[in-house]
Amino acid sequence: MSEKVKPYKNSDLSKKEQVTKMFDNISKEYDGLNRVISFGIDVKWRNKVVNIVATQNPDYILDIATGTGDLAINLVKTKASKIVGLDISSGMLDVGRQKIAKKNLENTIEMILGDSENLPFDNDTFDAITVAFGVRNFENLEKGLSEILRVLKPNGIFVILETSVPTKTPFKQGYNIYTKGIMPIIGKLFSRDKAAYSYLSASASVFPYGEALNNILHKIGFINAEALPQTFGVATIYTATKK
Repeated sequence: MSEKVKPYKNSDLSKKEQVTKMFDNISKEYDGLNRVISFGIDVKWRNKVVNIVATQNPDYILDIATGTGDLAINLVKTKASKIVGLDISSGMLDVGRQKIAKKNLENTIEMILGDSENLPFDNDTFDAITVAFGVRNFENLEKGLSEILRVLKPNGIFVILETSVPTKTPFKQGYNIYTKGIMPIIGKLFSRDKAAYSYLSASASVFPYGEALNNILHKIGFINAEALPQTFGVATIYTATKK
C-alpha cells in the first residue's frame, strides 16, 4: 500500500479533510495551472479515456473526483444520457458547474458533493466509472475502490487516469527533476496555496502504479485489469471490469 502523503505537514486534519481544503483553495486557478504544468498533454490523456469508455456505449456514467468537470464534460461525447460528477471539494464543483452551464450541459451532467469512500448510490448503478488524477487522493484506497466496484454494473467498465513514474532512462531522471524541482516552484509562484503542488508531486511519487495498482484492483474484485502507460510513463490509463 502507498505511503500516506498529506498536503499540510503541520495539520492535525485527516488526509481527506486536508485534500478537501487544498482543492477548495486552488479551485479557481486549477484549470489554468494544470494546463501549464502538464504542457496541455493531460487533455490528450482524457480524450483517450473518453474513447475507451465510448466503446462500451454507456448510458449512465459516474466520474469520481471530477474536480472542475473536465472529464465529465468530455464524456458527453460517449452519447451517455446521464453523467454524474462527484467530488469532495465544493470549490472545484462550483467552477465545474459554471463550465457546464456555459456549454448548456445541465440536463446531461449533474455535479454532486460526495465522498468516494462512501458513495451515495445503490449497488450496480453505473455502466461506466472514471477517475482522472483522483485515486491517489483517496484516504483509504482499497475502501474507495471497493465502493466503486459496488456501484458499477456487472460487465461495466472502470477507467483510471493517474500519474505514474517512468522507468526508462532518461525519462525517469527527467521526470524526477521536473516533478520534484520545477513543478513545485511553478505552483508556489502562481498558486494561492503554496503547499498544494508540492503535495501533488509527492503523492504521485509514492503512489502504486502499473502492475502494483493492477494487483490492488484484482484484490478488490475487479477483473481484466490492464495498465496502459502514456507519454513515456508519466501517466497511466488503467481499465478493469466487474464480473
